[in-house]
Formats: sequence, structure tokens, C-alpha cells
Amino acid sequence: MGKFQVLDHPLIQHKLTILRNKKTGTKAFREIANEIANLMAYEVTRDMPLEDITIETPVTKTTAKKLAGKKVAIVPILRAGIGMVDGILQLIPAAKVGHIGMYRDEETLVPHEYFVKLPADIDQRQVFVVDPMLATGGSAIMAIDALKKRGATNIKFVCLVSAPEGIKALREAHPDIDVYTAALDEGLNEDGYIVPGLGDAGDRLFGTR
Repeated sequence: MGKFQVLDHPLIQHKLTILRNKKTGTKAFREIANEIANLMAYEVTRDMPLEDITIETPVTKTTAKKLAGKKVAIVPILRAGIGMVDGILQLIPAAKVGHIGMYRDEETLVPHEYFVKLPADIDQRQVFVVDPMLATGGSAIMAIDALKKRGATNIKFVCLVSAPEGIKALREAHPDIDVYTAALDEGLNEDGYIVPGLGDAGDRLFGTR
């Protein structure tokens, strides 16, 4: 079974409170979403493998650590997932970025895939799927389905706010996936929005309605 972790670092929680506040405007929302993603990336990358190499400091030769193994791909679920990419890239600037486009039928709440563009070597990469919200879990499940269908095997899902319903659905559909969230909220309302949540992350990131 994959890992499930709520990242409750004080800085993350403080910044998440600002995101939740309906008075926070588009510019601040966009900046802070990336700041939280950056902070979360420290924990999400904690188990990345290391290897020993020999280097020479100004004083002497020494054995030191460097990252080993799989390279990284960041895959936002469009469109709101874009709001977390830059924050992670600041920490892992060599990562490649793929995109998976999903839209949700407003009546049935069922997600539909409309766009997939991934690095050619996605099967060789550690993949971070990012989306600010994990509500019903439908979009996350479908995005991970799309990745696995194209050969990806090492996948982590990273979100800012989640609902118990979404966590349950995602872990049942993909029990091998590690899931990281900054908050586990109360649940979903009748419209499928997370409560208390932060509203529609895409609209708040891009200033749309």
C-alpha cells in the first residue's frame, strides 16, 4: 500500500489559510499556491535515492552524496495543476513537465480526458502528479490511469486540499500510489466542492469564473 501523508508543517498551514480566505486575490493566490508546492516538494522528494561520488573540496578529497536513479517528471492535471508546477521546479529545475487535460461534467461530476502530452521517457521517470484539489478523486484516478497506460510505474500524487471521499477512491483505485496533501478537509458538499476547501482553484488561479 502506498503512503498517505498530510504535510502539516506550520509554514504550509499558515500559507494554506491565506489560500482559503476568499479575500485573497488572484496574484497572491497564484504565488502562495506555488510556495506551498515548493514546501511540499521537500517531503515528497524525501525518499529519492542517493549514491556516493568522490569530489574534491578546496581542502581535500571526500566522498559525498548525489541524487541517483530515476529522473523526475511533473505532471499537472489541467488546468489548476499548473498552479503548483513552478514551485516544484524551483527545487528540481531539471524536471520535465507533462500535461494531462481533464474536465468535469458539471451534472454527473464524471471527469473526461481531453489532452495528454508527456515526456517520451515517462516510463523511466519519478512522476509527480499535481492538482490543488482532490475532491471525488475521479480526475486523479483517470490521470494516473493515463500515466500507467503509457508505462509510468513510479507515481506520487500531490495536492493542496483533499476530501476523505477522494482519498478513499484514489487509494482503492491505485493502492500503490503515494498520496501527499497539505490538508484533509471535512468532505464534499452537494455540488462536489470540498468543505471548507478553497473554492474553485482554477478560477482563483486564473481570475476566471
